[in-house]
Amino acid sequence: MVTPVNRTLRSIKKMINDSAGPLVIPGVYDAIGAKIAQKVGFEAMFQTGYGTSATLFGMPDYGFIGATETVENARRICRAVSVPVIVDSDTGYGNALSVWKLVNDLQSAGAAGIFLEDQRWPKRCGHMAGKEVIEKEEYSEKLQAAVDAKKNRDFVIVARTDARATKGLDEAIERGRYYKKIGADAIFVEAPKSIDEMREIGKSIDAPLVANMIEGGATPMSSAKELHKMGFKIILYPLSVLYANTYASLRILKELKKTGTTMRLRKNIVGFSEFNEIVELSKFRKLENQYRQ
Repeated sequence: MVTPVNRTLRSIKKMINDSAGPLVIPGVYDAIGAKIAQKVGFEAMFQTGYGTSATLFGMPDYGFIGATETVENARRICRAVSVPVIVDSDTGYGNALSVWKLVNDLQSAGAAGIFLEDQRWPKRCGHMAGKEVIEKEEYSEKLQAAVDAKKNRDFVIVARTDARATKGLDEAIERGRYYKKIGADAIFVEAPKSIDEMREIGKSIDAPLVANMIEGGATPMSSAKELHKMGFKIILYPLSVLYANTYASLRILKELKKTGTTMRLRKNIVGFSEFNEIVELSKFRKLENQYRQ
């Protein structure tokens, strides 16, 4: 298991500042998903609040999770992998002091960064209707608290604005610029409605930018190469793993219910040995043998 002090082999900040290309980051919501993402070669990952709410409670991303669930899940995920994990921290679950404590707790858990949004609580998924945002001055207090709580200069703070849905694109861009001045390391304008809007964001905000690719969401899907040309540095796929796992679970369970066996779909699931390799069974067998008399 990886302890927090060993976590960041290469910081997110260095990746987005030094790399010529985009950084593609998948969303994960549990330790096994994080281990799989690391195994296939991803250099960083994102703990999704949407996925955390769905898998812990079976409930939508509608303000049901809080700081406790976020930090506890981050601790499990960060211990499972040796690549940086950025944590979806929603609105910070309170005021500026709540954000300050949350950032400290997440750093202790081993997180490499946070996403902090300017929605009014209770928040909801950025691609759902009915969002509201707080005044930018109130959000700036939270953002400043997050910046002040950083113990490691490589800890990344992504400032997210949901103002596009409530106040329009111009206001969202203005907020993005404002949040960058306060000290955000990257800017995330959530849920633009078109490619033209994405291009406008890319040319209007001088900062590392996040593009959020949700299958079936409000923003048009584009390739990482195309998004990078528009000016986006971090390409986030927060729900692909959750949706793919849900599809696979529905398929295998329907088959089992209908036929009483899973044999027809055996080629579509990993085997016993392959799964044991992912969870590093051999490593723990060797460790076990060290303590045998």
